[in-house]
Amino acid sequence: MRISDADREQVAQVLHAAMSEGRITINELEERLTVVYAAKTVGDLKPVTADLPRQSRSAIEPATSRALGLPDDRIGGHPGSGASIAVMSGASRKGSWVVPPQHNSFAFWGGAELDLRHARFAEKHSTITAVAIMGGIDIIVPDDINVDVTGIGFMGAFELEDRAGTPAAPPTAPTVKITGLAFWGGVVVKRKPRKKEVPEIEI
Repeated sequence: MRISDADREQVAQVLHAAMSEGRITINELEERLTVVYAAKTVGDLKPVTADLPRQSRSAIEPATSRALGLPDDRIGGHPGSGASIAVMSGASRKGSWVVPPQHNSFAFWGGAELDLRHARFAEKHSTITAVAIMGGIDIIVPDDINVDVTGIGFMGAFELEDRAGTPAAPPTAPTVKITGLAFWGGVVVKRKPRKKEVPEIEI
């Protein structure tokens, strides 16, 4: 992945902070800055901050941090609801919520919506089991997490729609496995670009 001048400046700021904290010497700072300003790809930048503690790298924007392979800041937090049930009604989980390691979604003559674009993840790996019987479940995932869809459609559809058209997320990003069953109904996983606006919390 090619990097921008803004990416280089963010890493340079981290290096200056590390020098002021006594973590690297002036000579090391000069050597690393030479590498930073000559860098063209994310791979060129990774070694520059690899030996610095996580808190020293917190000035790097989340998107750049993830591209550099640093720990993802969306992982962690108290798990949210473990189930969303819609029986002749509707259910939704969206906004700022924490996806638990296991979430079960069930729709019978009703509809459920799970939107993960502003969610956090209690753990790096999560599983959503979606069962739709004569109903529908829509699951929206952002393009900067990894998703694995393995559900079964029986006289129904269990499918992934990639509306982002972007490359796969890095290995350090959260991974969500979506499995289950659609019987006379549908489970649709929609991969979309992450929303830019700040969401309202709705659970």
